[in-house]
Formats: sequence, structure tokens, C-alpha cells
Amino acid sequence: MTQSVLSPVLTMQRLFAGAIVFALAAQLNAQARPDLRAFDAYVAQGVKTWEVPGLAIAIVKDDSVVFARGYGVRKLGSQDPVDAHTLFAIGSTTKAMTALSMLMLAEDGKVRLSDPVVRHLPTLQLYDPVMTREMTLRDILTHHTGLGGADLLWSGGDYAVDEVIRRMRFLKPVGSFRSVYNYQNVQYAMAGEVIRAASGTPWADFITRRIFEPLGMRETVPLLSGTRGRPNVAVPHMRLNDTIQAIENRAVDPVAAAGSVWSSVTDMATWMRFVLDSGRVGGKRLVSPASFTDWLSPQVVVPLRSFYPTARLTRAHQVNYGLGWFLQHYNGLSMAMHTGSIDGMIAIIGLVPDQRLGVYVLANLDHAELRHALMYRAVDLFTGGATRDWSTEFKALYEGLAAQGRAAEAREKQARVAGTRPSLDLARYAGTYVDSMYGTVQVTRAGGKLRAHFGKGFTGPLEHWHYDTFVATWDDRRVGTSPLTFVLGPDGAVSRVEVSVGETVTFVRQR
Repeated sequence: MTQSVLSPVLTMQRLFAGAIVFALAAQLNAQARPDLRAFDAYVAQGVKTWEVPGLAIAIVKDDSVVFARGYGVRKLGSQDPVDAHTLFAIGSTTKAMTALSMLMLAEDGKVRLSDPVVRHLPTLQLYDPVMTREMTLRDILTHHTGLGGADLLWSGGDYAVDEVIRRMRFLKPVGSFRSVYNYQNVQYAMAGEVIRAASGTPWADFITRRIFEPLGMRETVPLLSGTRGRPNVAVPHMRLNDTIQAIENRAVDPVAAAGSVWSSVTDMATWMRFVLDSGRVGGKRLVSPASFTDWLSPQVVVPLRSFYPTARLTRAHQVNYGLGWFLQHYNGLSMAMHTGSIDGMIAIIGLVPDQRLGVYVLANLDHAELRHALMYRAVDLFTGGATRDWSTEFKALYEGLAAQGRAAEAREKQARVAGTRPSLDLARYAGTYVDSMYGTVQVTRAGGKLRAHFGKGFTGPLEHWHYDTFVATWDDRRVGTSPLTFVLGPDGAVSRVEVSVGETVTFVRQR
């Protein structure tokens, strides 16, 4: 038997090759391991650049929370820090929870998504009788009815959910039934009422018992009232007169199922793990595979003009709406995401199910679009995407959009006709003006000034603009100013007033 002996040269060649292999493996391993310290610094710099008072972010990968921390303060002027347990309003990221609740009810045999809404809410009446008869639970969960937005009903009016829904009979469609996607919060309020009617349990209790408690989400509450007395709650902020200021919370209880939940990124990381594990917690399914698939499947095409402006840079395509989710393709990845926005509070969730990757951001500055930048940066970091400075790119994008808005305002001011006077004595503009859907505008005169009052959100003095148009400066700083144009009838008296508060509504004079 002979024994093969390696020559010194061959031995050195093999040792050298092995060293190269180990070096390359170490290099590849280092490349595959996201630099979370760098990401932490990126988030901190973004918070500073975008002037966000406080922000929290969590990242989940492969059923583990790999990043969770807070930045800044809960309220400007305080030293109370934001951390991973600080509660924020999660806004419309609530919608996926409401849709999941409906799927759970369907598995309980209490509803079917093909059920007409009127089967569970028999007093429902809409402007179109065909829509009243045919509109299904799936329709209202996918914004696919043809109804326009009606947020003024709950944000400006002082109505409970049953009255908000009753007044929907006066809302004219913006398109034919099931012909167009149009985002609609009140329809999710209807979903909440269907859950109450079918289960015998209020939406807030149902979502707590069927989702929050099984998942162990102890820092999550379904309504603003649940945050009272808790020590670690963020305060909302808005930019008012070029200064970021703390504002009061806006309760969204009349449309709670559309976006009233408060939570922390710690609990929302638990939520993401649940979704990324196909609806399981601790190995136990809360929803069947079939329902889970339905939840995250495309239902309705979303036109890009109705999607986020960030799509101009991310080049999103094939955007759809699922059951409480936007579904898009990003860098070849299938992604489920949604934002949440309530006065002074923002949220965003982004999930890449095939990579078992999730990102969640909460912050306390109105429309702080840093949220999009951090979501895409985190996805890039964990999926090997090109490293782009999304914060800088999106800031330039949104500053450009803001500049366009300011230019439009400047054009409106330039269109003001100087030297005009009201057609009538101010006392003759005072009166009660009504609209079937939105209620009453009361105009009063005192001390030589007019004052308008509409619902719970719009009260303030009127200043003459030109002709018979006045501008209201609302006492609630969050809603800014609005033009009111009084229209004279054939008899020379005021017959109606057109009020522009996000949308233009005509109120007819009653007396």
C-alpha cells in the first residue's frame, strides 16, 4: 500500500484556497447581516431632519423582533422619552384588524362576506336603492361601492355611529356601483356595526377578546378612552403657523372600526409576527388558512393616482386593495402595507410575507412621511435591495408637493378682488342653514362681526374676503380656515351658503 503525500506547493495552494473561501464566507455573512447600528443612526437622523417630536419603530424577521426602539419625546417641551412601549394612535392600520374580525365571524357561521350589509343592518338606506339592496360585506371592506368620502360626518359633526350611518342615505355616489375604488372610512364603521349586530358584542370588545387577548397585546386599547390614566402615551403634534405644536387628540369613536386603536411598536411587533406566521400564535390558528389567504389577497384594483405619492419614486405597480391591506410589488417583492393618519399621529405597517419580514412605525407629528422612508429602508436592508436614501428623496418629494399647495394658496389670494363690500348689511347674513347630510350651520352677528358654528369641529369668526364670500378662522387650530360664500335669491335675501371644509357643502337657509 502506498501513501500519497502532498507536495509543499500543493499544500500551500490548498491552504491559500481555503483561506479565500473562509474570507469570502465571512464577507458574505457580513453582507447578509443588516447593519442595525447604521440603521439606528439613520432613523435618529431622519427624526431630526423631519422635525418629528417622537417616533418608535419595530422590525420583525423570521418570527423574531430584531429591532425595536423609540426616539425623541412624547410631547415637545417635556423630557418624557418615547420608547418601544409608548402608545400612539395607529389610525387606519386598524382596518386590517376589523377585516380579520369579520373573517372570524364568518368562520363562526354568523356572517358571510357575500351577505348584503342590509341583512345585518336592516335600517340601512343609501342614495342608490340598488346599492342599498346589493352592497355586501366584502364591498365595504374593499372600498368598492362607488361612494365618495364622508369624513366630515364624523370629524366635523357631532353624531354617534348610528346617526353617521343613517345620514349616509344622502351621500351621492361618485361612480356607478362597484365600478371604482374610493377610500371610505364610514363603510368600515358599518363593518364595526355588523360585527356588533352579528356577534352581540360591541366591536371594541370583540377585537379585544378575539385578537388582542389571544396575542397577548397588553399595551393595545381599542378606543382613545382606554389611554386615560396610562403613563406612557404620546401627544399629537401639528405644524401650525410654521411651528410644531402639541394639539388635542381627535377621537374617532363614531367610526372606531376604521381607525381608533392605540398601541405600541412592541405590541404591533406581536401583531406582525402573527400575520407573518399565517394567522397563528403559539402554534395555534386564530383563523383558517383559507380565510387568511382571502385576507391578504387582491380584491380591487387601486389606481396609482389613488395610491401614495411615494409610488412616483418606488415605481410601484399592480397596486390592489385586499381586506384592510394595500398590496403592491416593490423591487420584485410582494408587499402588504397600510398607513394610519389621525390629526397629529401617524402609523405605517409594511410586510413582506415571503421574507417573513415586517416593519412598523409610529410617530406623533401630523403626516410625517418619514414613515415611508423608514419602511422602505428597512425592507431594502433585509432583502438586499439597493441602499437608497429614501429619507432625503421623500423629503424632497413632499416638500415639492407642499410648495405646489402654497402656490395654489397664493393664486387664490391673488384672485381676491380688492375694494368690494358685502351686498347686504351683516345682520342679514345671520341665520340657520341646513343640509340633510351634514346638519346645521349657524351664523350669528355680534359686536359688528359674523361668527359661524358647524358641528363640534367648526366654530369661529368670519372676515370679509370679497363680494359675498367670507373666510372663517376656526377656533380649532387643527382645521385652519375655510371660505363661506353666501348666495342671494331672487328676492335679494340670502338663500344658501356654500362652505368649503375639505369638500364644498351647500347649506340652505332655514330661517
